Amino acid sequence: MKKIVFLLFIHICVVNQISFAQDAVIDKIIEINRTDNRVMRHLDILTNRFGGRPVGSPAFEDASKWVIREFESWGLEVSIEEAGSVPVGFNRGPWFGRMLSDNGMILHFATPSYTSGTKGLQRGHVLIEPKTQDEFNRIKGKLKGAWVLISGKNIGYPIDRTPTADSIRAEIKAENEKIAQENRELARRNWTNGEKNEMKPYKEFPGLYYNEMCEAGALGFIQSSAVPITALYDRKMMDIEAMHFDNLPEQPDIKLDEHQFAIIEQMVKERREFLLEFDIRNHFRIGPIKYHNIVASINGSEYPDEYVIVSGHLDSYDVATGGVDCGTGIGPMMEAARMLSVAGAKPKRTILFVAFAAEEFGLLGAKSFAKTHADMLPKISNLFNRDGGPTPPVGIAVPPAMYDDFVKICEPLKCINPDYPFEVKKQERPNRRPKVPSSHDGSVFAVEGVPIFNFTTQDIKGYDFSYGEIWHTERDLYTKNPPKYQEHTATCIAITALGVANLDHQLSREGAYLEEQSAKAKNTKKKK
Repeated sequence: MKKIVFLLFIHICVVNQISFAQDAVIDKIIEINRTDNRVMRHLDILTNRFGGRPVGSPAFEDASKWVIREFESWGLEVSIEEAGSVPVGFNRGPWFGRMLSDNGMILHFATPSYTSGTKGLQRGHVLIEPKTQDEFNRIKGKLKGAWVLISGKNIGYPIDRTPTADSIRAEIKAENEKIAQENRELARRNWTNGEKNEMKPYKEFPGLYYNEMCEAGALGFIQSSAVPITALYDRKMMDIEAMHFDNLPEQPDIKLDEHQFAIIEQMVKERREFLLEFDIRNHFRIGPIKYHNIVASINGSEYPDEYVIVSGHLDSYDVATGGVDCGTGIGPMMEAARMLSVAGAKPKRTILFVAFAAEEFGLLGAKSFAKTHADMLPKISNLFNRDGGPTPPVGIAVPPAMYDDFVKICEPLKCINPDYPFEVKKQERPNRRPKVPSSHDGSVFAVEGVPIFNFTTQDIKGYDFSYGEIWHTERDLYTKNPPKYQEHTATCIAITALGVANLDHQLSREGAYLEEQSAKAKNTKKKK
């Protein structure tokens, strides 16, 4: 019965497809999807052979070489465009930690990129960071060889070591000294007058006596973290021009499971004797180290100087393997390119497949591309940038001026798999054109007025995917990708990019952004 329903579905699709949707290339792409979709192979290599890929790491450089090799093997033209450099590089190895006591445990933790590892296996006692000079003086003799619990809640970034942070520390130290004086007076009154005044709390700043504790010989610093653990990189230090190989952090910056942190903190307060040991293999590389965008192209047969762009970012954080952020952009992009090549696509416009670098460092690769190719921007029909998780396309919302084109372009998507619906909708109102880039590479192009209309997606099979669970955390893994979702996505991208590239005209930008529509209305009013 299921076979009959499927054959009927295919028959209806074939009958109803308009002429261009019956193109042999589209039929071939759909056939490749059913018999030889390799998107999960791309994701497997990207995430499990290379792993997490911050720029400046060997993993990023190796992944770049592999992407170039794959594009070239499919017959695409490839250009390698320098996008910037980092002053030092980073290479993450394995990490391990445990508590040594009567109720010892394996420790669940992570460290941000571009922070120090241990000097081999290091074992030490535990202290809580001081908040006043008196507290520091009381423990300074025990800081040598100690792991120090610091205040605050981990949001991914390491302890701030910048001069600005040191200025803040100085201000808070001064305020805490005033609070300490007030507390001493309150304590005196409680003792002499029998009053019951509560002590005023001290102000906190993670690593308030950071420099002093480092000089005193602290092994490293431990901060409480929600689970799953988020681990980013020392972005503020990367932004400092003076950063170089000789002023790198020397003490590990550990983000520890908040449940284990609470246990250890209580044990310290109870003055119980126990030890923590860590072996963290974070390593640095002498810079500067350049990073590059990778641009592959299928050249247009009629309008080679007009473009459709499919993109994702190749870099990722490395506490996990970048399986979703942005494996789900790079994997389907690569498979879409392969499908089009194998199917013999000869689009009217040039289709570019761009693996951007340094998205996680501030959209740097996309910014470099937009600046280098400023003359190209008005000729881009649309940029399809995928950076939002593994859920598959179920529709797209476009301005009225693009609607009829996209209805024709997307008609074949309904025939890929009967379980996946697809609907083209008219956008209710234009998006406001941003003045500055936001949180993804596409926003760099939106600032320049380039259309960046993308698919709406849905967890249509109910796999309980949560983007918040993986976003910049230890769970950003290959296994978070449902294979059928990625296969369907790659096929949708291939067919849609080809459809836009094969239009007889460049997509209208009318109504693409609110400010452009408003400017047009003002000009019309002036003419009247």
